[in-house]
Amino acid sequence: MTELSNNNFINTISSKIPLILLFVSILNDYDFNHLGLKYFSFNFSYILIFYYSVKKSESLGYSYIFIAGLFNDVVGGTPIGLTSLIYLIICVAASYLRNITLRPSLIKDGIFFLITILIVNSLLFVALNFIFNYELNYFDQIINITYTFLLYFLFSSLFDIFENYFVGSNNVR
Repeated sequence: MTELSNNNFINTISSKIPLILLFVSILNDYDFNHLGLKYFSFNFSYILIFYYSVKKSESLGYSYIFIAGLFNDVVGGTPIGLTSLIYLIICVAASYLRNITLRPSLIKDGIFFLITILIVNSLLFVALNFIFNYELNYFDQIINITYTFLLYFLFSSLFDIFENYFVGSNNVR
């Protein structure tokens, strides 16, 4: 009986790892500037939300994603609710992709992810620059979009490995 309850506990924890990763990445607000990598930044939360919204929609709930966006606004100093809106737009785009795709492929997901982050970052730029009068650097935005897109392929493969070997789920899309 103890083995069964331990196995249940491990399965429960391993199914919550994407949610834990999301909140750790948001609350950490890690920046690569102190490593000497001046032009290296990416948005891990975009990758995580998009991947798990496409592949395993039950892993991250919309309410958790909304709350994570609120935490990100507090940590990052952006207007409250803006990042939550951006995260939910990413979820909508991912659920649209999940519903229209007959044969999933990493390349198609990656191209759709690129289109999604271009739209999301454009909306974020318009909201921050024109509505809230924040000053944003164009070059930094382009670097962030580029690395986020390129690292999607790496993290998608790592998440697939995690889902297949550690969680043991057979319903990964």
